[in-house]
Amino acid sequence: MVDPGRIYRFNDLRPSRGPVVYWMSRDQRLRDNWALLYAQEIALETGQPLVVAFTLADSFLGAGPIHYRFMLNGLQLLEKDLARLNISLFILEGDPVRSILRFTKENLAGALVTDFSPLRVSLSWKERITREIRIFFAEADAHNIVPCRFVSGKQEYGARTIRPKIEKLIPRFLTSLPQVKAHPHAFGRPVPATDWNRLLGRFSAGAAQAENWPAPGEKEAGNLIRRFIRNKLGDYSVLRNDPSRDCQSGLSPYIHFGQVSAHRVALHVESSGADIKSRESFIEELIVRRELADNYCLYNPGYDSFSGFPEWSRKTLGMHRDDERDYIYTPAEFEAASTHDKIWNAAQIELVRKGKIHGYMRMYWAKKILEWTPSPEEAMETAVWLNDRYGLDGRDPNGYAGIAWSIGGVHDRPWFERPVFGKVRYMSENGIRNKFDIDSYIRRSDRSEP
Repeated sequence: MVDPGRIYRFNDLRPSRGPVVYWMSRDQRLRDNWALLYAQEIALETGQPLVVAFTLADSFLGAGPIHYRFMLNGLQLLEKDLARLNISLFILEGDPVRSILRFTKENLAGALVTDFSPLRVSLSWKERITREIRIFFAEADAHNIVPCRFVSGKQEYGARTIRPKIEKLIPRFLTSLPQVKAHPHAFGRPVPATDWNRLLGRFSAGAAQAENWPAPGEKEAGNLIRRFIRNKLGDYSVLRNDPSRDCQSGLSPYIHFGQVSAHRVALHVESSGADIKSRESFIEELIVRRELADNYCLYNPGYDSFSGFPEWSRKTLGMHRDDERDYIYTPAEFEAASTHDKIWNAAQIELVRKGKIHGYMRMYWAKKILEWTPSPEEAMETAVWLNDRYGLDGRDPNGYAGIAWSIGGVHDRPWFERPVFGKVRYMSENGIRNKFDIDSYIRRSDRSEP
């Protein structure tokens, strides 16, 4: 049922008697989840119970109360969906590695399955577990349509190099999606009730500003997909880059937390009757660009820093390191949207109030941080900090790759040389004003409407 190209084994052991544990991390959903399907496949073959364990770390890459609240509310809904299929959800607090090792040992687990993430912290957790675990341990890529480890074994230069590899494999991997079944083998041990009120109180205290943020969960994500296809997809190829028009899908928080499958979104879009150019444009972003970001983070350990930039951009930025800046702002001034540029301030206000920045504006936002910061290293650090702190879709390969493209020319080519930027692509205020009705975007940021 699960294509072996999605599977990556961390050891050569075979599943043994005992519950199959799906260590859920990046893909927090029941439906269309290849990792959960793979775990159930093993459990059915061995005649064993299936349980889901989620490790709730005390901190994660700058995530704040609002992010924990969105995630925990989604997991609370997921618990009910799993229970209807005779699958228990365990929330394990503390260090993820110690929690999973302890849980599998105490419950005499026969296999451990997890989902895929290319981020350093996740990779380090899996490396530590691999060194100590004594049962079958594997991951299934449930996040990418074409599995990241399978499509390429190296960092790709850009979209033009990864696109043909993905397109060649799309017929194999963009298939119909089977669903998890009611599991016939009961866990057989007491399952403690999850105290959601305590968890929400502990991890999401002070998250009242979430009033304008989207509601979590698989159901909400499904509703959003249908509204996007019905109301916006037809104009996507023409209007997607215009920040004054609301033509983006709004799905990035749901894809980031794994509350919806990009695979399912692609199937809906492909089967819609929308304009073919809009469908192709959206699929390019959903599959090629998003999977390029996963590739970048998997194979470049410096994905969130200056060291991850290509050699040409490190060289050119270094040559212009001491160029005079017209403006210099501190991280606190950036955070408070206190620059001279009303367009930039509007983007930062959107990020803080709504947990997102329009995709085109995020490029301008990051490039101006480079222009108004003493060094490219500090610019990268500031942009990543702000995006991870406030973005509901922060702490994500898409964010890291997008910022690295804007500041460091990752997945781009050298352009005309200019002060500060060197040969990294430049964006200007006049350029945006000539393209869009940007004043309406600025006015909208002055209000707290969703």
